[in-house]
Amino acid sequence: MSGGSKHKKILVAPLNWGLGHAARCIPLIRFLLSCNFEPVLASDGPPLALLKKEFPQLKYYELPPYSVQYAKKGSALKYKLLSQTPKILSAVAKERKLVEQLIEKEGLKGIISDNRFGLRSDKIPSIYLTHQLKVLSGSTSFLSTKLHQNFISKFDECWIPDFEKPDSLAGELSQTDKVPTKTRYIGPLSRFSAKTTKKDIDLLVVLSGPEPQRSMLESQLIQDLKMFKGQCLMVKGKVEKTQHIDQEGNLKVVNFMLTAELEETFQRSRLVICRSGYSSIMDLQALNAKAFFVPTPGQYEQQYLAKRMKKMGIANFIQQDKFSLEALNTIDKYGGFRQKKISKSCLQASLFDVFK
Repeated sequence: MSGGSKHKKILVAPLNWGLGHAARCIPLIRFLLSCNFEPVLASDGPPLALLKKEFPQLKYYELPPYSVQYAKKGSALKYKLLSQTPKILSAVAKERKLVEQLIEKEGLKGIISDNRFGLRSDKIPSIYLTHQLKVLSGSTSFLSTKLHQNFISKFDECWIPDFEKPDSLAGELSQTDKVPTKTRYIGPLSRFSAKTTKKDIDLLVVLSGPEPQRSMLESQLIQDLKMFKGQCLMVKGKVEKTQHIDQEGNLKVVNFMLTAELEETFQRSRLVICRSGYSSIMDLQALNAKAFFVPTPGQYEQQYLAKRMKKMGIANFIQQDKFSLEALNTIDKYGGFRQKKISKSCLQASLFDVFK
């Protein structure tokens, strides 16, 4: 396994949109290391901070931030993002220039870009990692999908962290025949694995996603959770220099956890409240967890995935502005996640095929 891949440097660059993109890159980085590649990390903001803590031995670079500002009202999110298109395209152009510099400086042999449009080059194999072959945006879904597929087509390949039909987790998001770039389904990516552990945490709340919605949900939930009668733990998803733990009655609040601690905490928890982002869904399935979703307002993808999980009988959900502890009384009607076996051979074959 080590032969041709030894010391080949591969740039891994997740998007700064919450921590989900960085989190699902963690198992990919681990796998690269196990195959004797040398990952070089690049991102900005909290995702870069997380990867630096998870892999302090690796080299990293800070990428130009998209500096996207998010709406407080979910209904305004789409229009807020559209208005910032020129700023995003400017950051993409800066990424294109920077990646060429990194190729020369580091001697890169490949790129894996998780939803960063500018992280590609004609000089080396460039992979785009996404589960969104179809981008939901309400009445403009056709346009947003076409734009995304146009970006994807500029890469050599598109890797989809999902199963093919009929076992797909992402449903219609990841299933289409209209992407001109070669696509590979590499199976869901999760940094966690299921283990039999004593359940001594009644409720785990994991916050994630872009601001200000992350803080808005935190403020809303923390008042309700103080009334929760069982043992409750909230992980804020704020990667800071040091970890801080606060305790008030049965409620413990932690600013962030790294993978090993977070994995153990998931395994000890009877129920998880979190966003219905795809990275979270991949993690929950890997853990065989029971969940309850609060989708981010205005994010059509999370609304779709929450409804999909409910229809499949896996987990219920509620809109953020309607959350109450009483809503959790429905959890016994849903079976929770059940792990499907994932073969590493597909990902391994992809790595050695593309980065040979």
